[in-house]
Amino acid sequence: MSKNPQLWMDVQFASELKGLPSLAQFKLWARKALRTDAQIALRITDEDEARAFNSEYRGKDYATNVLTFPLTEAPFIIADILICAPVVAIEAAEQGKSLEAHFAHLTVHGVLHAHGYDHEKEAPAALMESIESQIMTSLGYPDPYAEIN
Repeated sequence: MSKNPQLWMDVQFASELKGLPSLAQFKLWARKALRTDAQIALRITDEDEARAFNSEYRGKDYATNVLTFPLTEAPFIIADILICAPVVAIEAAEQGKSLEAHFAHLTVHGVLHAHGYDHEKEAPAALMESIESQIMTSLGYPDPYAEIN
């Protein structure tokens, strides 16, 4: 594991949602989640594209918030990450979170998936969530898994 992992990142904005985070913000969030050098293509998309990818690759006919396609893991990560902006906006509003904080969380979440972390079973999910919580609070955002009062 590199002490200061290098990140090569391309961010594609393919959504017209207002108030999207900046390229610099996405890169900062991704760097915080890196454990090794990485090359990541991050695409911020709309519901139609997210639905098409989720249907084709996961067999689920709906737009999901984030999809990660890891091509390689350690010692060098190459991954594509797709974040659906309209879904993120809806979830942020429903959960009482800022749009920025939810985009930060899903960027971190996607990068951790690129590292091989998973949340399909209880123990790996607890580990992934604890790492996400630590990263988010270190960035100055609320713990995304804390109960909302």
